[in-house]
Amino acid sequence: MMAVFSDDHDYKKYPELSNGDLSTFGFVSPHPQIENDFDAFVVRVHDGDTVTLRVDWRDFDFPLRLASIDAPELNTGTPGEEARDFLKSLIENEIVQIKINRQNRVDKYGRLLGNVMLLGQDVGVLMMSFGYALPFSRRREGEMIDLNKTLSVKQWF
Repeated sequence: MMAVFSDDHDYKKYPELSNGDLSTFGFVSPHPQIENDFDAFVVRVHDGDTVTLRVDWRDFDFPLRLASIDAPELNTGTPGEEARDFLKSLIENEIVQIKINRQNRVDKYGRLLGNVMLLGQDVGVLMMSFGYALPFSRRREGEMIDLNKTLSVKQWF
């Protein structure tokens, strides 16, 4: 499904366009769309897999979701806080290199996806090695299925 953008689209909150939207709406974006690797300063670590970045070629800070990993949510308590704190100790207030996969550069929430590299090390791999994250392909593993949602009649109408 293609998103529809108008003059009231918030490009600061949702700065990245999906690959499909890029060819259609890229020309109206008020800033360059990110398609290649780049260096950035990590302004803030939100949780175990989301950070805010700053670059000198954009006039605003923007979010990045670490690609290929899934860290516990903060609302899960201690595991989520530990993952955030570990990531914060590694990269907050550091200059990192962001590796972009051109075929998978934006998540469903409009955040840029990328592998974060610090001193040649993939931070996502470090997060998984120390037990603070799982591979993204294993997210939701072991969770109970919400049968009310799955079997809801509303989904069919």
